Amino acid sequence: MSVVRDLRVLLRLRDFRHLLTVRLLSQGADGVYQVALATYVVFSPEKQTSAAAIASAMAVLLLPYSLVGPFAGVLLDRWRRRQVLLYGNLLRALLASVTAVLILGDVPDWLFYASALCVTAVNRFVLAGLSAALPRVVDADRLVIANSLSPTAGTLAATAGGGLAFVVRLVASDSDAVVVLLGSTLYLCAALASLRMARELLGPDPELVQPRLCAALAGTARGLAAGVRHLAEPGRRAAAWALTSMTLMRFCYGALTVMVLMLCRYAWSSDTSAASDSEQGLALLGLAVGISGAGFFTAAVITPWAAGRLGPGMWIVTCSAAAALLEPALGLPFTEVPILIAAFVLGLVTQGAKISTDTIVQSSVEDGYRGRIFSLYDVLFNIAFVGAAAVAALMLPPDGRSVALVITVAVIYGVIAAAMARVEVTRQR
Repeated sequence: MSVVRDLRVLLRLRDFRHLLTVRLLSQGADGVYQVALATYVVFSPEKQTSAAAIASAMAVLLLPYSLVGPFAGVLLDRWRRRQVLLYGNLLRALLASVTAVLILGDVPDWLFYASALCVTAVNRFVLAGLSAALPRVVDADRLVIANSLSPTAGTLAATAGGGLAFVVRLVASDSDAVVVLLGSTLYLCAALASLRMARELLGPDPELVQPRLCAALAGTARGLAAGVRHLAEPGRRAAAWALTSMTLMRFCYGALTVMVLMLCRYAWSSDTSAASDSEQGLALLGLAVGISGAGFFTAAVITPWAAGRLGPGMWIVTCSAAAALLEPALGLPFTEVPILIAAFVLGLVTQGAKISTDTIVQSSVEDGYRGRIFSLYDVLFNIAFVGAAAVAALMLPPDGRSVALVITVAVIYGVIAAAMARVEVTRQR
């Protein structure tokens, strides 16, 4: 198979392997850290979590990155990206250790959230840097397959990290602090792995590197405006439409994530006050995440072939149309098996659309602008997810069963499919 052959070729590229190793360790640590936070905030037996509380936590952890994101993009187009991966992961290792100390201590919730906020803030730089650096380690002909393997492998690493966190939590007598320390160790390993790459390898080009922080920050507004203008140019409008579609799909995924959280915590547990039922809900959530990860992997396998046959834009149309049809059919029963099947389907279509969006953006955007465009991409992801959580909080009943939410999400998927189909037809004329 051509996909297997291309994968073998990519894995023979030393620099690609090194960058992939950093991604796997970094996102594996993210999975460990996020499961520890979910366990501590949502599934602690003493906490009676509501959809509004989940939305508030997401807002505290994600929304401020609407401010961080643009700065991250401009700085990534000036700083050496290898150094961002090195120091970013070192800083996260330190901050995650602080979070573990706060879990053990009797501290106010706002202090705990502030620590988690700092870890995720640095994450914006690391993930955007990984995406912007990818075209520097593979050739243009294999960019699609690289986008299939690298981000999807990172997502699977995060899923595996989450599974490892569940195991460690059981072995360590339900200690969330120990799980967070495991994440800190993996962040440190990611930092050390980045040292295997040369400082200049990942770009940007030397003439664009501006080591003085004050000079870089002074140009943030101008650089961000230039990035938006670059994206608005006629030859790059396909990237703008793909980003818009992916943002809406992220909104749908976020709303359904909150619904599944509430279903696992309450609707599928017989006694929400018992610690055993809290653990049962957490186990169901872990199963859903694992099945969704299988969908991500399937997307990585079939997207290169599908995008090659249909084109990346039409593959986004196919993914969103499939979600529009299957999501209400599987979601409306509000029972475990159909919801778990839906988790696989949504993992597949969301990751398939993301791979195509990454490819469209990377192919349409010049290297000097990739950092800020991918940071804007990341900001849109955060805003969409937080907005989805807020909408879900308004629509969801205490047990998580909301017909209106399921139908609304299906309609949004349908609108995405129709809009992207129109864009593709117009572009091909």
